[in-house]
Amino acid sequence: MPPSATLIQPSGEMWKKIREELNEDVNTRDKDVATIKEWLKKQPHLPDDWDSDRIMTFLRGSSFSLEKCKKKLDMYFTMRAACPEFFTNRDVTRPELKDIMTRGQGPPLPGLTPNGRRVIIVRSSDKTLDTHHLYDAFKITMMIGDIRLKEEYEGVAGDVYILDAGIVSPAHLAKLSLTTVKKFFICIQEAYPVKLKEIHIVNAGPVIETVLSLVKPFLKEKIKNRIFFHSDYNSLYKYIPQDILPEEYGGHIGPLTEINSKFINNHTYHFVT
Repeated sequence: MPPSATLIQPSGEMWKKIREELNEDVNTRDKDVATIKEWLKKQPHLPDDWDSDRIMTFLRGSSFSLEKCKKKLDMYFTMRAACPEFFTNRDVTRPELKDIMTRGQGPPLPGLTPNGRRVIIVRSSDKTLDTHHLYDAFKITMMIGDIRLKEEYEGVAGDVYILDAGIVSPAHLAKLSLTTVKKFFICIQEAYPVKLKEIHIVNAGPVIETVLSLVKPFLKEKIKNRIFFHSDYNSLYKYIPQDILPEEYGGHIGPLTEINSKFINNHTYHFVT
C-alpha cells in the first residue's frame, strides 16, 4: 500500500468478485498494460510514457476493452489541454483552493460498500458559497480523480456519490455557466475511468428540481436512471451501510470534516500540479 493511502482496498472474496465484474484477467492484464504503453508511444499528441498503475485504472474503467481504454485516454489528455480552468493552477496551498477545501468537503470515504463500491460525499454547510466556488470545486474533483488513478491500486466496483443539496439556492442558478457544467460532465463521463453506479441526493429543497433540469441534458441516459432522492437518511441506508458513513449522516466513522482534513493532509504533495 502506498504510504499516503487512506482508501481501503478490496480483498478476499470481494476482490475476486470485482475482478469478474471488471472483466479483469490477472494472467493477461500486464500484457494489456504493455499494449496500451506501445499504443501511447505511437500517438504524437499523447505522452510517450505513462505509469502502469494509472493505465491499469483506465483498463479497469473500460472493462479491459483496449479500444475503449484508448478512447478514454485520448479524451483524458484532450480535456486536460482543452479545459485549463480544471487542470491548471492546482496548488492546494493557494488561498482560493485552500478556502474551498475547508468550507466544503468532497473526499472519497475510506471504506467500501458490501459490493465493493467507493462512496464520495459532496457537501458544504456554508451558505455564503458563490458560483465561482463551484468552479473551484470542479477543479478539486478532477484533482481527487487524478489521485485515485494511482491510489485505487486494486480497483473498485464503481463509484457512489452522495450529494448534499442543503445549501443550494436560486441565487446559485442565476450565475451558473452551463458551458462550464457541460465541460465538467464530459470530463467525468468520457475522460476519467469512472463507473458511476449511483447518485444519492439528500437534504434537497425545491430548487434542486430546477438544477437537475439544467444538468440532465449533459448526463448519459443510464446515469439519469441512477439518481435517487432521500427525504431522510433511513432510506439512504438501504444502499449504503452506516458502518462506512460519517457521523453527519448517522454513520460510525467519525466526522466528515476530519475525514476531509486527513485526505487533504495525506495528499497535499499530489495537489501541486
